[in-house]
Amino acid sequence: MLYLKNLTYHPPASPTAILKAVNLELAPKQLGLVVGASGSGKSTLLEILAGLVETTSGNILWREQELIAEQLQQLAGLVFQFPERHFCGSTILEELRLGHPELGTERVQQALQAVGLEALSIHTSPQALSGGQQRRLALAVQLIRQPPLLLLDEPTAGLDWSMRRQLVGLLAKLKQDWTLLIVTHDAGDLLAISDRTWNLDHGELRTLSAVGGKQNV
Repeated sequence: MLYLKNLTYHPPASPTAILKAVNLELAPKQLGLVVGASGSGKSTLLEILAGLVETTSGNILWREQELIAEQLQQLAGLVFQFPERHFCGSTILEELRLGHPELGTERVQQALQAVGLEALSIHTSPQALSGGQQRRLALAVQLIRQPPLLLLDEPTAGLDWSMRRQLVGLLAKLKQDWTLLIVTHDAGDLLAISDRTWNLDHGELRTLSAVGGKQNV
């Protein structure tokens, strides 16, 4: 279980707190959806959970153990918005092995299979993939590390309706094995696969629904 307790982030340069006493609970193998406008603090929340930014106050717990930033970096895998812009490898294999040169072919194939890219040659350039395939590869880059928690920032941004629908289907499948927390300004099809949904407005988090996005938002 992921717990956030009174999480606050107020950097010195900001006149007001970016996150204000945020409380959140997300069970294992659930998909949580945080919906909010640009500037509401969504990306900052993910960066904190990924251990990239330290909170001003509050607690983050995983399975009732409080975690610090270094531990969060091991717990969570973060997929940034437009992750294809951050690809560095000249091939799919290189991209998956960046920072993990010891990983064998079997681990690589398992990650590709998890995101439906197992039919592709591992020597294909990431830049030669379609937009939807690039998003899947970005997920595989995190899955190969096998983090318990996956964090996704606007995963469907910039995709056409067909690619978006395929990606939503993949995320629904992934939550059978992983815990996912997604932030977006446009919930759309993601509401149908969400187990918990919140609205983040000017740093304040409010619960919208608790079961499959079935309550009205």
